[in-house]
Amino acid sequence: MSEPAAEAPAAGASLLIVEDDPTFARTLRRSFERRGYRVASAAGPEEAEELTAAQAFDFAVVDLKLGGASGLAVVEALHARSPATRIVVLTGYASIATAVEAIKLGAAHYLAKPSNTDDIEAAFGSLRGDASVPVEGRPSSIKTLEWEYIHRTLVECDFNISETARRLGLHRRTLARKLEKRQL
Repeated sequence: MSEPAAEAPAAGASLLIVEDDPTFARTLRRSFERRGYRVASAAGPEEAEELTAAQAFDFAVVDLKLGGASGLAVVEALHARSPATRIVVLTGYASIATAVEAIKLGAAHYLAKPSNTDDIEAAFGSLRGDASVPVEGRPSSIKTLEWEYIHRTLVECDFNISETARRLGLHRRTLARKLEKRQL
């Protein structure tokens, strides 16, 4: 069950969208503009750095995987430059490891795709954790544990597949096949 949508932003709240999928970025941009946000978008870390050097943003939506780069670096840089910015990490590659890292680096929330504008706006408005969220007693499967370990190592290696394979004791192609089977 998702939270109800947060109240509308103050007129003209600024939002930075860092997303490498141009179609999805355009859709998000239009949707947030209709809600009264002033939106800027970047396709990668370099563009995001240029935009954040020029102005501070009230809110940011950052994709976890930006081509070959990690959105976690964007979260870290954005939070360091503007700690008041409410950052939501949005990803199709959700894992416990990346969620924890995103929060440690300054994200306010972490959402798995597909998420819509209502979900993102609710995450912006979610200032505190919810202690009433049920704790599920379902144990993780071996495959899930393996996947989380692989993903945690990928994050530690800043998504460098060769270094990750070396640390895991796998051949690079074997790791690449595993990553193809189950998207990050």
